[in-house]
Order: sequence, then structure tokens, then C-alpha cells
Amino acid sequence: MLLIARTKEFNKDQVLHQAMLLFWEKGYEAASIPDLLEVMGISRSSLYDTFSDKQTLYTAALEHYKEGSVYKQAILERASTVRDGIFQFFEHHIASAYDTSLPGGCFVTNAATTESPDEKINELIKTSFLDLELAFCELLEKGQQSGEIDKTTDIKTLSYLLLNLHQSINIMAKTGQDPERAKEMISFVIAGV
Repeated sequence: MLLIARTKEFNKDQVLHQAMLLFWEKGYEAASIPDLLEVMGISRSSLYDTFSDKQTLYTAALEHYKEGSVYKQAILERASTVRDGIFQFFEHHIASAYDTSLPGGCFVTNAATTESPDEKINELIKTSFLDLELAFCELLEKGQQSGEIDKTTDIKTLSYLLLNLHQSINIMAKTGQDPERAKEMISFVIAGV
């Protein structure tokens, strides 16, 4: 008798996206396995066959989110000027942080402000922050080379400030603060660059 292995009857990216949205909204601890199975539309055996366990699924969801966010950093890389790059980045970021079709804020920021279940997740969060800080720093370095930014400006500290503004916008969006105030803050910072 010939046995044929059953193929998975779901799209891994789609179910991972649904898990990501639930983890983003509820956090790691509050997202139960039954909740995950319901939003993902898969069986318990499919979840464990595909993702091993809840922690692995959470890590995969964070990586999925990070891959989808790379386009924001590309705004900084393609910017023709420092001010335009920073403005466009934050304009896009504020719009996505306040997007009512999403859980609010940023999944990585939410993960960073709750207890992470393991070191791999903590490292993923740290890397995400460092990557964005580096993208800001590279744009500011280009600005110094082109003369747009004074050579004496401490661009490492300015990059860290922009990273922190990014994170604070996420938290303010999560708490329902007015997005116009975030836009005013960014305009104020850009004027001083």
C-alpha cells in the first residue's frame, strides 16, 4: 500500500500574518493557542508541524513584521536630502502607527515593552532598533558629506534621537494620542537639523 503525505492546505505567509496581528494586538502571553488557531484558521497539528511551538511562531511573526517594514528604511536610503528623507520617513511612519486597520503602534515596540520569552526574540528586537538607527546615521553622514548638515553635528546622537522619536510615536499611537502632535514634533526636529 502506497502512502502519500498530505500537503499543507494553507498559505504559510497568510497564517503567519494573522498570527502576527494577534500577537501585535494581545502580546505573547495573552495570545492563547486556541486564539491563534482561530485567527490562523489551521489545526493544532498544523501549527505544531509548521512552527514547532508558540515561541517559534512568535519569533517568526516578529521576523515577518520586520521584513514587511524594510520599505520604511528604504525611504531613508533613497532620500535626495536629509530633511526630505526624515520628513518622508516619519510621515509614512506616523500614518502606519495610527492606521486603524492595524493593532496600533508597532509590533516590535510592543514586544520590546513587554517581557520577551527568550533571548532570540530580545536579539531580534535589539537588531531591529540598531538597523533603524544605522539607517538614520547613514543618511545623516550623507548630509554631512554634501554640506547639508554641519560637520560638527553629532550625528550618532542625532540618529539615536530619531530612533527614540520613532519609538515614542509608536507608544503615543498605541495610547490614542493626536497624530497631528507627532507631525508637529517631527517638523520641529527637522527644522533644527
